[in-house]
This record gives sequence, structure tokens and C-alpha cells, in this order.
Amino acid sequence: VTGKGMTPPQKILFPPEKICMDWRQKRRPGAGLYNLGSTCYLNVVLQCLTYTPPLANYLLSRQHSRFCRQQGFCMMCIMEAHVRKVLYSSASAIRPRAVIRDLRFIGEFKPDIPGDAFEFLRCTLNAMQRACLGGSSDLDVSSQETTIIHQIFGGFLRSRVTCLTCKTVSDFYKAFLDVLLKIKGASSLTTALEDFVTPKQMDGRKCFKCSKCKKKVAASKRVTVQREPRVLTVCLERADDRSRRKISQVVEYPEYLDLRPYMSDPAGEPLLYSLYAVVVHSGHTCLGGHFFCYTKASNGQWYKMNDVSVDSCGIHTVLGQQAYLLFYAR
Repeated sequence: VTGKGMTPPQKILFPPEKICMDWRQKRRPGAGLYNLGSTCYLNVVLQCLTYTPPLANYLLSRQHSRFCRQQGFCMMCIMEAHVRKVLYSSASAIRPRAVIRDLRFIGEFKPDIPGDAFEFLRCTLNAMQRACLGGSSDLDVSSQETTIIHQIFGGFLRSRVTCLTCKTVSDFYKAFLDVLLKIKGASSLTTALEDFVTPKQMDGRKCFKCSKCKKKVAASKRVTVQREPRVLTVCLERADDRSRRKISQVVEYPEYLDLRPYMSDPAGEPLLYSLYAVVVHSGHTCLGGHFFCYTKASNGQWYKMNDVSVDSCGIHTVLGQQAYLLFYAR
């Protein structure tokens, strides 16, 4: 078996033992967020990140801003100020002005044009990742994957490619910050995950260059989780590939998820995750509609966060939604 992509880092940018998965302080939920045009897609992502315990703990400690040398836009400094404002505010709702002001640096977003929550999440984490690297571009890729962002959200996927002619196996490893799951025909998250790790014939009749056959061959590929993340972010792909219509089916998801069956090594201790945030998209098309979310605050209570409103609710309500994004923590 040959492997590519798991070289040890030359430098650890953030030591994993410094990550605290439980809330350092327990408090009531923070403020809601005003919708400043068509910004519900951005509000839900900000709320879910605010209630991600290891990230909030780090941001509240101000470890980033104290040593930040970024000139101008810095997503980590923006998030640090935002999380403090939300969790410490006495107001029932606040305006995420700094985020809106710098939207163009985060991605191709405009406040008055509806956006996609998953795309905004990816762009926000990438902007935070860039801020953590702070221009140190001479680092090897493996070292770049040791920032606080990768230590919290990052894991590794293994793609195991088998040549269908000579059965030679090649492994390729890739870091990920989220998992995008196809849900067509899947009734539950576990079914979608099973489909994700099922071996698939690679597209194109002869698309893989086998090192042993020395030519392009037909091959099958199986993707599994090689190294699990501390926080698992799952997107249930609700846009149909061909028609771009929304897939509105119910996909059941559990409060507690065992990731072990989907690992490269499926034997061993269970890898238990607990749900702490859900983003819901309501509406019949992917482009229109409205986003709201459910988050679990540091007091252990669940809340429905719909722009300015923050209302407590029970776990049964949370588990009965047409989910789009699911956030699980170890």
C-alpha cells in the first residue's frame, strides 16, 4: 500500500492539548442577530460558531488579538469581537456590523443578496485559517493544518484506490474541515454516511494511472475517515445536482453519533459525538427561502435562533427539522 498526503508537520502552530472541549463558563444564551438585508445565511453560521465550545473558549480568551499583527482585515479578530459581543451583551439582539462591513474579504457575498449558509461557513473558516497563518506562507502544508481551526474542525479522509486489473491498492490522504453528504434516497444521517464510505467505481472507464500496470486503468475508490475531527460539521446536500431543485426529504439525525463505523479502522472503541447545533433551510427552492438554527448554549439548554429571536426549545424539536448543516462535538 502506498500513501500520499500524511507527512508529519515540521511545526505545530496550535498545541491540541490546549483545546478545551467543554465550556469554561456557563451562562444564559447570548443575543439574537438582526437581519441586515438578506443576511439570515450569515446569522446562522455566526450563531453556530459562537456556540462551538472549543472555538468560543479560545476566542473569549483573546489569545489571538493580543498577538495579532494583521494589517486591516482579520477574520479571527472579527470573530473574537463578535463572540464577546453576543455572549456578554445585555441587549436581546445585536447587529453583526463588522462581518457585514468586511463581507467582500470573506467571499463573494453581498448583504442584500441571499447567500448559502454552507458556502458562508466554508469561506468564514477559510478566512479564519488565513488569519491564523498570518502571512507565514513558507510553512509546509502539514504545518498549515495545525492551526486552531484545523485542530478543532479538521480531520483527514483516506481515499483507497484499487486497480481493478491487478488489485494494487494506493492510499491518498486529504485534510477536511467539513463533510458534504449526498442525501438522495437516504432516510437518515447514518444511511448517508454508509453511502459515503461505500466503494464506488471511479468515473471514466480508464481514469486511474496504476503504478504497477504502468497505464490508465479502471479502478474503484473507497473514502473513509482516517483521523476524526474534534468537531464534525456535516452538510446534507439539498440541491439536486441535475435540476438544482431542492431535495426536501426528511433525513433523520441522532443526538449522539458514533463515527467509528465510517473510520478507516472500523474496529475499536466507539467515537461518540454529541449534536450541538443545526442549521435549517425553509422554503421550496435553494436560492430563496430562509435560514434559522438551533444551538445548545453553555447552560445545556437548546434554543431556536431565528435572526433577532432566541427561544428555548426541547431536543425533540431540534431533532425533527429539515436539517441542512449539522454540528457535532466529541
